[in-house]
Amino acid sequence: MYSRTQNENGSYNTRCLDCFMTVASCVETERELDLLEAHHICPEKALAELLAQERAAEARAASN
Repeated sequence: MYSRTQNENGSYNTRCLDCFMTVASCVETERELDLLEAHHICPEKALAELLAQERAAEARAASN
C-alpha cells in the first residue's frame, strides 16, 4: 500500500506504508507513480516473507 500526495505544482510524491520509505517525489503523472511503486522492493515485506519461509521449513523439518 502506498500513500500518494500531490504537490502545489501538480507533481506527486508516494510513500510505502509498510516501510515508510519515500518511493518517489516530484513525479509528473500517476502512470509514472504506478511504475515506480511496482518496482519498489519493500525491505519490511521481504523480511516478513523470508521469516515465513524459514518458519515453514522448520515446521516441515520438525514433522519429519
